[in-house]
Parts: sequence; C-alpha cells; structure tokens
Amino acid sequence: MFGRIRLVAALGFVTVTTLTLLPVQLVAIATSLLNERRVPRLWHSLNVRALGFRVYQKGRLTEKRPLIIAANHVSWTDIPVISSRCEVSFIAKSEMARWPLIGFLARLQRTIFVERERRRASGEQAGEIARRLAEDAAIVLFAEGTTGDGNMVLPFKSTLFGAATKAITEGAVSKVYIQPLAIAYTRVQGLPMGRQHRHIASWIGDAELAHHAAALLKEGAVDVELHFGEPIEFSAGDDRKAVTRRAESEVRAMLVEALASPVPSGARKSEPKG
Repeated sequence: MFGRIRLVAALGFVTVTTLTLLPVQLVAIATSLLNERRVPRLWHSLNVRALGFRVYQKGRLTEKRPLIIAANHVSWTDIPVISSRCEVSFIAKSEMARWPLIGFLARLQRTIFVERERRRASGEQAGEIARRLAEDAAIVLFAEGTTGDGNMVLPFKSTLFGAATKAITEGAVSKVYIQPLAIAYTRVQGLPMGRQHRHIASWIGDAELAHHAAALLKEGAVDVELHFGEPIEFSAGDDRKAVTRRAESEVRAMLVEALASPVPSGARKSEPKG
C-alpha cells in the first residue's frame, strides 16, 4: 500500500517538473540564451529526491576538457543519479532513441546514440562523439557495454574509446581526459543491500523497464554512491587498450571500496560542485 503511494507521488512529481522545465530546455537549445546543460541537471536533481534516491559523492568531476567519464553500469537509474550531480551528456544504445518519451528526453540532454552492432555506422558515430569532444563536452561512457549486477565490474571494451582516438588523430583535439567513475548501490531503506539483494537496483538483460522501475520505486529510499577517480590523460600515440585497462582497474577498485565501506546511512550527503 505504502509502496503504491510512494510510486504515484513520485511519478506525479516527475510529471510536474517535466512539464515545467521542458519548455525552458527547448528555449535553451533553440536560442542559446540559457545554459542547456544546467536545466537537465536541475531536472534530475529534483527528481532523484522525489524517486527516493539518496546520492553520496566521493571526489568530483574534473574541470579538464575534453572529457570522457568511464563508468560501470548497473541500471537505468545511473543516468539520473549522475546527471543530478554533473552537467554531462551520455553515449547510449540506439534503441533508446525510439523509446516513447525517454528517447525524446534523452535527445534534449544531447545524448549520442550509437549502433554497436553496425560496423558501417561506427565511423560516423565516432565522428559525432569526436565533434562533441572538440566542443569541450563531458560525455559519460558506460564502458562495459551493458549493465552488470552491481557487485562487480565487467571488462571494459576498448573499442568504445575509439572516438577519443579519432578526435586526436583528426586534429579536433590534442588530448582527451578519461575519468573513472564507480557507481555503487549500497542500501535500501537504510539497510545494507548485500550481494544477494543488489538485484533490487540492477537492471539486467531483457527485464522490462516499466516493471523494474515500478518495483524499485516502491522500495523507498535507495542509497547510491558516486566515486570519481583521477583523470587519465590520453594523447596521440598512447595505447588505447592500456588506458582502457587502467580505467577499468580504477573503477573496480573504487567499487570494491564503496561496497565494503559504504557511507553510513543518514550521513550528510556530499555536495561538491562538478
């Protein structure tokens, strides 16, 4: 009963904030009178609270640009959680562009959609990412290429960093910074999730999005931690695979730390700028 009430109240709040801020973002994109990166951050920061997420942060988003944020991927909730703290865009699978409403909202945040199964499209897509990097954008890349269960980091795919190489070799930028980011879901309703309970937050495989979202939001307060590592400089001549392995190793170490020693429930949430 209380779960249903939480779900209805949260969705109602999201609807109100969307209807309020949507025209503001459209004006920002069309006229450049407003910062089009700040409106999505405001929208997400308001909604993650309403949806019951308590976000804790260790470290901060670097100010170095151009920037690719290499993160592990646990759930659809990773996107609003990260966006509530950072002015970023995302690289997402092309199917998302066709999802009702979600695809439209993703485009408003300047999401770059990629078709990972089509090799012919890879060059064009890498070119788009390279152009965005040349604009000094901060772009989030879920480097595993899929979602995991939240207990461990899957191998990072070096091919997904191809856009950084393309941006450098084509002269769009002289270097790209890669910043590791670990996303850890640690508690639900103040209680530790544990390995066997972390599936509450994880969204894996062909699980229906609406069903998973409804079940998760009914649970109430979910604690999630964002751990930012030090940026890795990637320049011409650097080994892409070596950089990928380094980023993966750092994300894995931060995830292990976050799960082993989560922020105490009820502690003051960190609010560093970035």
